Amino acid sequence: MKRKLRWKRSWLTLGMFFAVVMVSYILYATGSLLSAGDSPGGAVRSTFAGLTPVDDQRLQEATATLKSITDSRQSYLLKTYVCGEERSQLGLQTPQELLKMQMKHPNWLLSIGANGEVTFTENIDDLSPACKEKAVFGIDGSSNLSLFNGTPAKDNVIRTFFQLNIKHLESSLPRETVEQLHEGIRVTDLEEYNSVLSTFSDYAMPPQEAERAMTSP
Repeated sequence: MKRKLRWKRSWLTLGMFFAVVMVSYILYATGSLLSAGDSPGGAVRSTFAGLTPVDDQRLQEATATLKSITDSRQSYLLKTYVCGEERSQLGLQTPQELLKMQMKHPNWLLSIGANGEVTFTENIDDLSPACKEKAVFGIDGSSNLSLFNGTPAKDNVIRTFFQLNIKHLESSLPRETVEQLHEGIRVTDLEEYNSVLSTFSDYAMPPQEAERAMTSP
């Protein structure tokens, strides 16, 4: 009887051991046991746990580039929005400060300019403050749906999307909507921006037809 009891205790101990091993492995795989600490290497390992393989590779290349820098560099932050962008100066930073900045913001894209300046680019799924104040959808001189900085005009184009089938558009939509597009449709947030694009994408000319229209005399 005592022998059976000892066997039960042994199996119970072995089972608990395997359970602890499995939990530790799961925590390690998800990055919970990785501590960034004060070292860049630790920060990299901790950060990589939450990135996709593509972003993981990109960040490794960025950190390798920054580790190769031996002098202080002028640095900038470029915020690119769905509409518009903003550039600000981060100042002169040492290699250690640049690496720390990249680790703190793993989704920022790194680029080195011709003069050695460092630019971090942050992609933001929104309209820039300037676009929220002035962005207007309209039609340019080639019947393209375009985004303008204020009143629709040739010199105010921010971005061109696609060429519109004007005849189809005018025969399908209410006259007021067509007139509003010609005058310019103000958008103040991402929801309005996407709504306008979705509405008029139904009247986009196929690429082949658009190309023929552009090249025909």
